[in-house]
Formats: sequence, structure tokens, C-alpha cells
Amino acid sequence: MVEKANILVEALPYIRRFYQKTIVIKYGGHAMESEDLKECFAKDIVLMKYIGINPVVVHGGGPQIGEMLRRLGKKSEFHRGMRITDAETMEVVEMVLAGKINKEIAALINRQGGFAIGLSGKDGRLIEARKLLMRDEAGEAEAVDTGLVGEVARINVEILKTLSQSDMIPVIAPIGFGEDGQTYNINADLVAGAIAGALRADKLLLMTDVPGVLDGQGSLISSMTVDEAEEAMRNQTLSGGMIPKVQCAIDALEAGAAKVHIIDGRFPHAILLEMFTDAGIGTEILANSEKTR
Repeated sequence: MVEKANILVEALPYIRRFYQKTIVIKYGGHAMESEDLKECFAKDIVLMKYIGINPVVVHGGGPQIGEMLRRLGKKSEFHRGMRITDAETMEVVEMVLAGKINKEIAALINRQGGFAIGLSGKDGRLIEARKLLMRDEAGEAEAVDTGLVGEVARINVEILKTLSQSDMIPVIAPIGFGEDGQTYNINADLVAGAIAGALRADKLLLMTDVPGVLDGQGSLISSMTVDEAEEAMRNQTLSGGMIPKVQCAIDALEAGAAKVHIIDGRFPHAILLEMFTDAGIGTEILANSEKTR
């Protein structure tokens, strides 16, 4: 019993620090597939809201989209991690993300006592987008056309501020709309980073299927600055799917987010462990050279 009390006492300064602050959570990976982890995630979000924190959830859904396309007899194609999205694929993407997954996550949170509202970027002009032009490492435009893959042009922060300052928890599908009237499929990490920056969120949590950022020996890097993160990308300490996540973190910090955390969503209650304990469980990326761990 004393150990449980000590855990609560350890959390107290963090609860006080984040009271009435905005925390953006990118929800994806295995945490969206395991029933036990789904329940843990929903409880974490509801707890945050009840103690006075304003969570904003952005979710992915790549595996679910791929499965639906497979069932429809359509092959998934990718270029540098981006799903090539023709008009037919875009219909499936919107159906799965905004019509199925988004409402399932909102319902999951609501069952735990929250008041979640599901949105896509097309609701309330939330995410204005433009076509993503793929560029090579030299910054030159590539000949590959990824179709209706977009990037964020603008976030309508007013609708999110209104929702977050009420009892509601926004749950956002990463779909945007363009001035050309097109609907765009946008990478969920990019959307979460853009929202965190636009809201000047106190934290952006990126849930992944790895422990965090690892060094050359495979050990977890608990904390790193933007300069250290950029150096790790230059010297190829980072590779594969971690590079776009770290770049997303850097972009979010430069846009106005205070801190970014890359955490292992396979761990039960990963959000609470990262936010309310001294050690945390993932990697924090800071906008300056001050280390907090």
C-alpha cells in the first residue's frame, strides 16, 4: 500500500505541471491492434482528461487500410514509405480511417468514461492540405507520382481549442482537404506534428512499436536535443522508419511544440509511464540543449 502511495506522490509534480496543458498523442502500431492495449490506451486518455490535461488524439491505420484493400483485391503500393493513393484507394482510406477506425477509437474512450468526438480533417476545415511532392535527398523533385498523398498546409486550431477547453476529447483521422476540392491521405505522424506545433502543445507523444531512439549499440537514448537528433541522422545512427519519426519530432518542435516523446506503445499504460514518472520509458527530444533526464 505504501508503494502505491509513493507512485501517486511521484506523479503529483507532473500532474501539477501539465494541468490545463495540451498533449497531442499519435496513436498507432500494435497498441491499436491488441485488445488489452486498446483498453489501457483509452484509460490513459480518460485519466488525463479527468485530472485536468487536454489530450488530442491523432490516429493512424495503415495495416487496416492494407487489409481492406487486400479484401477488395487491390494491391498496396508504396514509395519511400508513402502509400501510392489513386482515387479508388483514397475512397478506401477515407472509409477505413474516418468511417471505421476513428469512430471505434472514440467509442473506446467513451466506454471508459470519456467524452470523445471523432473528426477527420474535412470536418470544420480542420486540416487544409496540398499535394505532397516527393523529393530526393538532394531536394530535387522525383518523377514518381504518389497520387492523392498530401501534406499539411494549415491547421484550424480554433476548433481544437474549443473542443479541448470543454469536456470533449478530439480524435482525429489524418485526412485533409485541398483548395482544389480533393481529399488527401496524410501520414499520421505528420498530422500529429503539425497539430502539436499549431497548438503549441506541451508535449507530442509518438507511439511506436520500438522502445524509442536507439544508439549504435542498440541501447535506448533517454533524451536528446535537436542538434543531437540531426547528427544521428547524418551519421546514420538512425535508419529505416525511425528517421521520419525523428524528423517529425524536429519539425513539431520548430513549429512550437515544447517537447516530443517517442515511446513504445506495446507497453501497457505507456502514456502514463512516460508522462508521470521520473524515468519515463521512451526517448524525449528537446528543442534546446537542456537535458531533463
